[in-house]
Amino acid sequence: MMEIKARNWLQQIREKFGFTQEEVATRSGISRTTYASIEQGYRKPSVATAKKIAKALQFKWTSFFE
Repeated sequence: MMEIKARNWLQQIREKFGFTQEEVATRSGISRTTYASIEQGYRKPSVATAKKIAKALQFKWTSFFE
């Protein structure tokens, strides 16, 4: 059984900026479905993807791996 660990902190940062998942995905250069899967905890981002999302939302990319 796959453990689902929602990234509530990621959703909170996104909402603080007033962005939709689509907007973050576009700013990050990834698909909306990929971003949504990461935010919901179904997927772990690669380092490259983590850096793109973190840049778009202005936080430290290593937060994904803590």
